[in-house]
Amino acid sequence: MRRIATSLFLFAVSSISAQTTDGTQTSENNDRLRKGLQQYPQADTNKDGILTMEEGLAFLAKMKKAAPGNTNAKNPSGPAPTFANVPYGLHERNRLDFWQAKSDKPTPVVVFIHGGGFRAGDKSKWQGSPELKQLLDKGISCAAINYRFLMHAPVQDILHDAAHAVQFIRSKSVDWKIDKTRIAAQGGSAGAGTSLWLATRDDLADPAASDPVRRESSRVCAAVISSTQATYDLTRWESFLGPANPDWYKSAEEGPLFYGLKTLDDLKTETGKKALTECDMLRWISKDDAPVLCTVGQPDGPIKDRGHWLHHPKHAHEVKKFCDACSVPCSVVTDARTAADSPTLTFLLSHLKPDKSEAQ
Repeated sequence: MRRIATSLFLFAVSSISAQTTDGTQTSENNDRLRKGLQQYPQADTNKDGILTMEEGLAFLAKMKKAAPGNTNAKNPSGPAPTFANVPYGLHERNRLDFWQAKSDKPTPVVVFIHGGGFRAGDKSKWQGSPELKQLLDKGISCAAINYRFLMHAPVQDILHDAAHAVQFIRSKSVDWKIDKTRIAAQGGSAGAGTSLWLATRDDLADPAASDPVRRESSRVCAAVISSTQATYDLTRWESFLGPANPDWYKSAEEGPLFYGLKTLDDLKTETGKKALTECDMLRWISKDDAPVLCTVGQPDGPIKDRGHWLHHPKHAHEVKKFCDACSVPCSVVTDARTAADSPTLTFLLSHLKPDKSEAQ
């Protein structure tokens, strides 16, 4: 089945490239590129959630090189989830995988949240990740979630998908042998911003809810955010990034559509203001929030393109500025997640297993 999907992607990109190679077609205006991005989010090399023709052609060449019969092809592997594709909500993308760490007592949990500009990506990326193995080896269980995309829901509702996933995981504390007081979030790009939102958003637990899952806390005790956005109130970006190049926008309506609105004027309505407030992690930061580790992978300096704009280190430094003002522990480091003594692993262990004897 995967071979068929691969062939279709190869055909789709080849067909489009035969028509034009000027890079003007993207997943925003071409249905086949959009489907290719959904099937192969790794083709989006700058992680801006948009698959350009250039990226598609580069990924096409890579796929041909790794095609069956090529001895250099690599098959990523990783431990199979203890529970796979568990539904935590009604939408088909409200699914999660859970890996149970070996332990004779309830374990902490790290919730992995994939990136992809809220347009693409999949929880499966974490299965072969070094972070998963490192955490399981340390007795920390892991979960990886999918969530709705912008084609399904506005960003404020997508963020609530992640909160509900955390609540659902807490509701399984007995069955999955989880310590519900020690749940952290980790993600990159859109997954980073979502993790930051979980760390800062006031608790969504509703003690009076008829659904027992809704009674659980949505809060996390720590967050690792890699190449994050500082806030999803996009009207604030100019204050710390400077004016945006109009070419970085895919359309004049891109901003309003992010929130399920139609025009820029809609952002000034009560509905628009409510959406901006709900998505503003900087506004939510308060002294009782979880500690945050920001890892940055993009270079500092003048912003060069859309991908750099979305992931510039200034985002992380803005988060730290607001955290410092509220005495919330926050550090910014160069991305080094794969190292055995990585800041990410050290940070998570310090907050999920503060007892050093327990972290061995």
